[in-house]
Amino acid sequence: MHNVRIHPVRDRARLKKPLPDPINVVMDKLSVIAVVLALVALVGGSVLKGAGLSGLWSPAAFAIVIVGTFASIMLQTPIATFRHAWRIVRWVFQPPALQGEQLVARFVGWSTTARRLGLLALESEVDRQRDPLLRKGLQMVVDGVEPEQIRQMLEIEVDGHSRRDLAAAKVFEGMGVYAPTLGIIGAVLGLMAVMKNLADPSKLGQGIAAAFTATIYGIGAANLMFLPMAAKLRSLIHAQTNEREMLVEGLIAIAQGENPRNIAVRLSGFLH
Repeated sequence: MHNVRIHPVRDRARLKKPLPDPINVVMDKLSVIAVVLALVALVGGSVLKGAGLSGLWSPAAFAIVIVGTFASIMLQTPIATFRHAWRIVRWVFQPPALQGEQLVARFVGWSTTARRLGLLALESEVDRQRDPLLRKGLQMVVDGVEPEQIRQMLEIEVDGHSRRDLAAAKVFEGMGVYAPTLGIIGAVLGLMAVMKNLADPSKLGQGIAAAFTATIYGIGAANLMFLPMAAKLRSLIHAQTNEREMLVEGLIAIAQGENPRNIAVRLSGFLH
């Protein structure tokens, strides 16, 4: 009598259950709370200090600091990297779901099937993988490519993904560098306008306040938005890279015919 756990038909049926879609995301509540607190801090501070809401609004400061920051980063960044940066910026609020634990379970199942039925038994799984890297790697395993060749080819792809994403995250880091400097430029330009009106004391207070609004825009945008966004994107990219490295190790272990229990132990280290 066959044990249900090792029945080939049952194994294949169990393996047909697809992984969760890696583009499914959930809202990062911490980022949403952070944005709300940043606005409360800025607006509330302005009101409590007596500057009022009107003190935070200055079209000239906005043009110099915000528009100038975008001009600077666009001049610095290749167009492909700039576009990619605005594709991944949503990760700050909707980070891509990591599939570490599900991948470990999937690799263990695949390893069990491959040891019993051979690597060709996994061929039906290739086209059902949503992750291009996993699909490509699994196809190489099924085709019998040498483990070291699989490692070399997949590691090049993982490194390419990481470099591209990190370059996109640096776009926001660069904006965090330029914004405060442009805020100072806006303040200097405002003070220059004040100096031209020294003969009219009624305009001095309002002019100086408007000049420092540009500094608030620059420092506030950098420290409450651009730099934190860059830091969060880097942490998410490192987590994704770690998962991709785990994926490579799992595929190599299957290609080498490792024991499923050893694979589970080997890959669990990536989860922590």
